[in-house]
Amino acid sequence: MKRTKQVIGQSGAFLDALERASRAAMLDRPVLVIGERGTGKELVAERLHHLSGRWDQPLVTMNCAALPETLIEAELFGHEAGSFTGASKARVGRFEEADGGTLFLDELGTLSMGAQERLLRAVEYGEVTRIGSSRPIRVDVRIVAATNEHLPDRVEANTFRADLLDRLSFEVVTLPPLRARRSDIPVLADHFGRRMAAELEREEWDGFTEEAMAAMLDYRWPGNVRELRNVVERAVYRWDRGGAVGEVEFDPFASPYRPATPNRQTVPAAAPEQRELSAPRSAQAAAAGPAERAPEGDGDDVAACDVGPSDFKSRVALFERDLLARSLAEHRFNQRATAEALGLTYDQLRHALRRHDLIGSA
Repeated sequence: MKRTKQVIGQSGAFLDALERASRAAMLDRPVLVIGERGTGKELVAERLHHLSGRWDQPLVTMNCAALPETLIEAELFGHEAGSFTGASKARVGRFEEADGGTLFLDELGTLSMGAQERLLRAVEYGEVTRIGSSRPIRVDVRIVAATNEHLPDRVEANTFRADLLDRLSFEVVTLPPLRARRSDIPVLADHFGRRMAAELEREEWDGFTEEAMAAMLDYRWPGNVRELRNVVERAVYRWDRGGAVGEVEFDPFASPYRPATPNRQTVPAAAPEQRELSAPRSAQAAAAGPAERAPEGDGDDVAACDVGPSDFKSRVALFERDLLARSLAEHRFNQRATAEALGLTYDQLRHALRRHDLIGSA
C-alpha cells in the first residue's frame, strides 16, 4: 500500500507554524525549521518547496548526521576524480543536484566547523567548489535547514558559526511538540488507525475505546508524531477482538526478559553498595571526615580515578553518572527531554554528560 505524506493537525500552535511556513514559501530566502524529533520537520520542508516558485524543480534532501564527517563535504559539494582515496571518478554534490530547486539539510547542527565555513560561502555567494578542484561552480539553490537543537546556544559555545546562522535564519519556523497540541492526538490517531486498518484489509474501523484514547492523551510523546504513528499502528495490528481498539502499548521493548544494557563506563565497576547509594548514605559519607575525601581536583578527575569504595566524591560521581545514564535511556537519548526531567538546563546536562564521558551515547 503506497503511503502519501500528509500534514495533519488542527491545534492553534501547529496551524500557526504552518501559516508561518506557507508565508515564507514564496520568498526565495533560507528558512530554518526547528523542532524535536518526530515533529514533522521534513514535511514542513516539502511544504516550503511545493508552495514556492521552485515547485517543479528538484527537492534534494541530505541528512547531515547520516554521514561521517570526512564525507559530508564531498556529499555537499562534490569531488573530482582522484581527489581522495576511493574517488575513482568525479561526482556532483547535492548543491549541483539541487540547482534551480531546494536543498533540505536535515540535522544541520551536526555539520563540522569546516563544512559550515564552506556552506556559508555557498549560501552567500551562490558558488561551490568540488573537492580537488579550484574552479567554482555557480548554483541557484534555496536552502531549507532543520535541527532539533537551539543553535544560538551552539553559537555561544563556539560550535556553530554565528555568520552562518545569520544567513540561514531569515525565517525560523518552530514546530510545537505533540504534548503542546493535545487536540491533534485524536485526529492523528484516527488517521493512522484508519490507514493501518485499510492496509490490513479490515472492513470496518471502530476507532479507539475511551480508555485507550485517554491513555494516549495523558502520554508525553517524547517521539512526537512519529512515535504516535508507531503506537497506533502497532495497537491496530495487534488488536484481533473486533470493535474499538482497547489496548495501546507505548514501549514495544517492555518485557521481563529483555537483556540488560551494558554500562559503558570509564571507571571500575561499582560495588553493589555503590550502585545503591542513597541520600542518607551520602550524608553519612560526608560526615566521615577528611580521611575519606578524594584528592582535590575537578569532576573529570574524580570520575576516572581508581579510588576506594568509601571515597565520598567517587561514590557521588558514580551515582550521578548512573542517574544520567538511566534518565537518558528512559527518554530514548533525547537530551532536551532528559534535561527537563532532571530539572536541568540543556547546557547543564551537556556539561554533565561530557564530565562523565556519556556524550557519545547521548
